[in-house]
Amino acid sequence: MMVTRRSPVNSAIYLILNFLTIAGFFLLLKAQFLAVIQVLVYMGAIMVLFLFVIMLLNMQDEKKLSEQFSYKKISSVLITILMFCLLGYTVYYGFMGKFQDTNTKAAEIGTVENLGRELIMNYSFPFEVAAFLLLAAIVGAVVLAKKKFE
Repeated sequence: MMVTRRSPVNSAIYLILNFLTIAGFFLLLKAQFLAVIQVLVYMGAIMVLFLFVIMLLNMQDEKKLSEQFSYKKISSVLITILMFCLLGYTVYYGFMGKFQDTNTKAAEIGTVENLGRELIMNYSFPFEVAAFLLLAAIVGAVVLAKKKFE
């Protein structure tokens, strides 16, 4: 849905829905910290940045970007919602009680303590390289923005 929308704002809203489902996948994998970070960082910060960029763009032909509602689109949305409800019902009652015993180590893998230990012990150098690259990108963006406004 994000790729097929004509309006950039609607595409951004569908991207938020995509990020929310990824956070749901993290919760299903027992990675609670990653799910919360997914919601806070991507849905909170990155999507606000995307929406600001979309709003700052000077769209010349706004009439072409707006979508017209018709009975065909409304009925397709209602049928899609019905199909997702049926799919959720089938998945919920089809798998209920079949996968009760999980690995005891799976609950502690997604915790903040385990993630911090892995970052410090095994991935400190790549973490610092990523931080340096982000810092260089921020400095480059500030330099380019300063030249544009002068």
